[in-house]
Amino acid sequence: MKLWSILGNSQKLDGGAMFGNAPKALWGRWAATDQDNRVDLACRAMLANPLDGKTVLFETGIGAFFDPRMRERYGVQEDRHVLIESLRAAGFGHEDIDVVVLSHLHFDHAGGLLAPWAEDRKPELLFPNAIYLIGAEHWARARDPHPRDRASFIPELPGLLEASGRLRLVTGEYSDVLGESVRFSFSDGHTPGLMLSEILARPGNGEPGHGGVVFCADLIPGRSWVHVPITMGYDRFAELLIDEKCVFLEDKLARNVRLFFTHDPQCALAGIARDEKGRFGTVDEMADVAAYGLPC
Repeated sequence: MKLWSILGNSQKLDGGAMFGNAPKALWGRWAATDQDNRVDLACRAMLANPLDGKTVLFETGIGAFFDPRMRERYGVQEDRHVLIESLRAAGFGHEDIDVVVLSHLHFDHAGGLLAPWAEDRKPELLFPNAIYLIGAEHWARARDPHPRDRASFIPELPGLLEASGRLRLVTGEYSDVLGESVRFSFSDGHTPGLMLSEILARPGNGEPGHGGVVFCADLIPGRSWVHVPITMGYDRFAELLIDEKCVFLEDKLARNVRLFFTHDPQCALAGIARDEKGRFGTVDEMADVAAYGLPC
C-alpha cells in the first residue's frame, strides 16, 4: 500500500487565531506573517492506494467553492481547484476515488468535495463514485451547528451528501467500508466528534498496531501544535483538546505511528520524539509524500 500527500488550495489566516492564547513572541518563531498578520496554511489531503482494495482519500481541503468575496475573506490563495490538479499529477482523477474519509465538515476540510464556484451555479458534489465516511457524532453537529461554529460549515453540504446515497456514518473504531485497515478514534476539543483515522501497518510479524500513519486533522494541524499547550482560537474547548492531545501523542509515540499534517505548509509527514524535559516534538520530517510504502 502506498501513500501520497495531495495539496489542495492554500490559505492565509490570522496568526493569533491559529495559535490561540500563545503570544506572537513565541509563535512568531514558527510562522512568518504578512502585512495583515496572517500565516501561511496548507490544506493537504492524504491518498492511500490500495487500502483494503480501494483508493481512499482522507479529506479534501478547502477547495474552490467560495465566491470571490468569501475567498478573499478566508484568505484562499487560488481560484482553481488545486486538489483536483494534485490528484491528477499523482495519476488519479476524482472519479477514481472509492472512499473519501472526512475528519469533520468544516469548510477547510470538506470544501474540496464541491465543484469550483461559478456564477449562477448551485453547489455540486465531486467524487461521483466515492462513499463518504463521517463520524456520526460530528454529522449531528454539522446538521445543527452551534452559533460559535456555524460559519465553519457549508449549509448545502449535508443535504448533498445525504442525497448522494453514498454517505456512511462511523460510530466505532472500525467501519464496514474499510474493515480493519483503518482504525478510528474521536476527539471533542476542536469540534464534537472529530474523527482521527489511523492506517494500521502490519510489521514483519503480521500484527497490526505499530508503525502506521494517522491523519491528525485539527487535533494537531501541524508541527507547531505538537507542542502540548499550543491550541487554536478556533478550538471549542482548549483544555479538553490539550488532554486529548496528550493521550494521542503518548499512544502514537509508544507505537511508532507517524503523524500526517493537513495545515503545515512545510511538512506532510513526521515521526514523534520526546526530549529530556518530556516535551513532544517531530523527527524525520517529510515535506511531501509520493508513493510512500506502508506494510498493510
